[in-house]
Amino acid sequence: MTADSTRRLSLATLPRVPAESRPPIDPGALRPRIVHLGIGAFHRAHQALYTEAAEAAHGGGWGIAGVTQRSRSVVDALRPQDGLYSFTERRPDGPATRVVGTVTEVLHATDDGTRLGTLLASPEVTVVTLTVTEKGYRRDAATGGLALDDPLIRDDLAGRPAPASVAGQLAAGLRARLRAGGAPVSLVSCDNMADNGAVLRRLVREFIAATAWDDRDRLLDWITGSVAFPATVVDRIVPATTDTDRRTAARALTVDDAGAVTGEPFTQWVLQDIFAADRPHWEAAGVRFVPDVSPYQLAKLRLLNGSHSLIAYLGLGHGCETVADVLATPWGEETVRAYCAEAAQSLPPTEGLDLPAYIDSLVDRFANPAMHHRIQQIAMDGSQKIPERWLAPLRELRAAGRDTPLLATALAAWARLTRDRPLDDPRAEELRRAWDGPHTEAPRRLLRLLGAEDLADDTALIASVRAELDPGARPPR
Repeated sequence: MTADSTRRLSLATLPRVPAESRPPIDPGALRPRIVHLGIGAFHRAHQALYTEAAEAAHGGGWGIAGVTQRSRSVVDALRPQDGLYSFTERRPDGPATRVVGTVTEVLHATDDGTRLGTLLASPEVTVVTLTVTEKGYRRDAATGGLALDDPLIRDDLAGRPAPASVAGQLAAGLRARLRAGGAPVSLVSCDNMADNGAVLRRLVREFIAATAWDDRDRLLDWITGSVAFPATVVDRIVPATTDTDRRTAARALTVDDAGAVTGEPFTQWVLQDIFAADRPHWEAAGVRFVPDVSPYQLAKLRLLNGSHSLIAYLGLGHGCETVADVLATPWGEETVRAYCAEAAQSLPPTEGLDLPAYIDSLVDRFANPAMHHRIQQIAMDGSQKIPERWLAPLRELRAAGRDTPLLATALAAWARLTRDRPLDDPRAEELRRAWDGPHTEAPRRLLRLLGAEDLADDTALIASVRAELDPGARPPR
């Protein structure tokens, strides 16, 4: 054991961690029964914690094999730590840190492709969860289906040994699973997409249908009867981990943690109750199982995620750095409330969902000064997020003859940034080129890039966006 390893969190150093900060379960008693694609900070601060609480309440050996899709940084952080990491809850009265013990192994999707394929085929694995962000699904902006011309999808369909796309990994894993005996399994998208279960099912099936596999029809038939795609809603604000967060964790644990994550006190998980096989007793950890998650999904996408994106783009234009900075401005809370009041008109009435109370809770969560949630992080990948967060309610409200001034403000705030600064977006170059030629036509071009031809042809909407763009970056009044 090296000197460095004696200072770092691992199974060997776990006894040095204060008892109140150790996992409530025995990490050594777990085995990989869940595969998670996209083991970033959000999963480690959300589903992994629910799984640990369910394990502590009911057992079952529910360990998680976490898979990173691109960067090896999570592998490099967690593998030397035997999958252990800490979660720090950023409470207004001070942080609370503890070790999480549910991750049994950490893989890189292509470097460890053989192991990933073995796990996906194993009958011991009965749940596969995903947090790969909207862009990880490789969807066609116009159709919502699989982008067959995407380089990652195209190369996977050509038969590369270790698929690099999520659709390719799942399709290959299900094929291997069928060949190994066909044990049922549930694939659970935990990303912020409307109807995420149905979306995932469509993409996996479209990938398989596009292959040259001689057993593709048999595979598709088997999926129909043996693979479930529950819809889900997940909610917790998880800021990017900072060096300060890592120092906070090290002080609490008395050992260093390269995989530390943080999150707000609020957390929610709603799941459609249509699982095909065994799963953890998540309900014991506070998960809500319902026949239909869509009302919760729409409320989160259109209110929380939608207002998050709006204040991120407005905040960047005003020199703010964090969500709490925006809420501390004279216009921040008013903007959130006005936007939510407008977007809420597109939501169906739902028993048990108190929208005024939900909006109040959003304001409180956004204003939490302990979160330090950087708006630059929220602003990433706007072209992937905006269609469901803003464009869907915009269509519905305008079809109903309702005014949409805050949604027009939102579009203008995003459009202004595509013009004025480099973007962290997979379509950044296309968005920049939308400003070539007369700038008055840029809003139409941007909407068409998002697959919103109908909104691009909405003369009144375009006039409202232009009016917001012309005076420069100003908050709504």
